Amino acid sequence: MLTVTPPSLSVAEIAYRRIRDDIIFGRLAPGQKLKLDLLRTSYDASVSTLRELLNRLASEGLVEAEGQKGFVVSRISATNLREIAAMRLLLESHALAQSFAAGDMEWEGRVVAAHHKLALMERRMLSGDRSEPELWKRYDWEFHHALISACSSQVLHETHAAIYDKYLRYQMVAVVFRGEIAAEEHRLLLDCAMARDTARAIAILSTHVEGCVDHTAASGALPLA
Repeated sequence: MLTVTPPSLSVAEIAYRRIRDDIIFGRLAPGQKLKLDLLRTSYDASVSTLRELLNRLASEGLVEAEGQKGFVVSRISATNLREIAAMRLLLESHALAQSFAAGDMEWEGRVVAAHHKLALMERRMLSGDRSEPELWKRYDWEFHHALISACSSQVLHETHAAIYDKYLRYQMVAVVFRGEIAAEEHRLLLDCAMARDTARAIAILSTHVEGCVDHTAASGALPLA
């Protein structure tokens, strides 16, 4: 998931993170052609560096190479969203089980603190203030990440984070907010964490993710395939 860029990073790594963030948050739209001359100005990197970065992003599934025509931001579809959501659910459910089993008081504190921030943001959005969608989704990520943070598998964390970013891109493009329903599901997940009720948490997570997918598909914002 997205993090603050450390000042010690190279120019290439900074450009990579900026382009990646712009794709995930929808500032670079699905299907948009990535013209190297324009990117060079926007991201302060050479054409050769940008080619390397775009190939790197293509390997992550965020960019598509079009032969001699260059690169475009990966396209979106309802079918692809369902595939990504199914993978997120599979990984996150497994991580939840491990995290609930290993979680201690420090873990509980992280979960409670993350939910507090998310709940405050959701109340703002329910009141009509939707001016900070990126902050809302950052808090959403922080809560779901806190729930699985006691899982000891670094590979699982890394794989989940990569899938979650692809899932997040759909939410940002379609501006998905399910209101009270999603807020209540988050509260129930908090309750499950405190009670270490793994089975119920996984069931709620499944409803949460599938509800978001159905809501997005019903909005008509996505092509079918």
